Amino acid sequence: MRIGDLAHQTGVSRRLLRYYEEQGLLTPVRLDNGYREYAKADVATVRHIRAMLAAGLSTSVIARVVHCVHDSDVLRVPAGCPTFIEELRRERAHITETINHLESSQRMLDALLDTAPQEAESALPEPAT
Repeated sequence: MRIGDLAHQTGVSRRLLRYYEEQGLLTPVRLDNGYREYAKADVATVRHIRAMLAAGLSTSVIARVVHCVHDSDVLRVPAGCPTFIEELRRERAHITETINHLESSQRMLDALLDTAPQEAESALPEPAT
């Protein structure tokens, strides 16, 4: 299938599909005329890429593990691919560390706001939510 067909079936733009190729996430066959030819399994691969991105994985991490996921519609941790599990654990630890850092920053800001004079606070516009 051509890039337009893959874009239509996955809801991902052609530009983004080309980016995935640049990042090593997709490897379409190049025809003699230069057109990209995608396999049917690439539909599932693109969906898996989108799911991994939504989970917070970077494209560099996905490039290291995308070979572990196959043409199933459901993204699962595959048996026989310990790299995938190691990467997921590493990324989860990184996210936990980031959350802890953000919560610490939030506590510090809350403490500063608690010491702000009431007059100064009432003069400021309400924060957007």
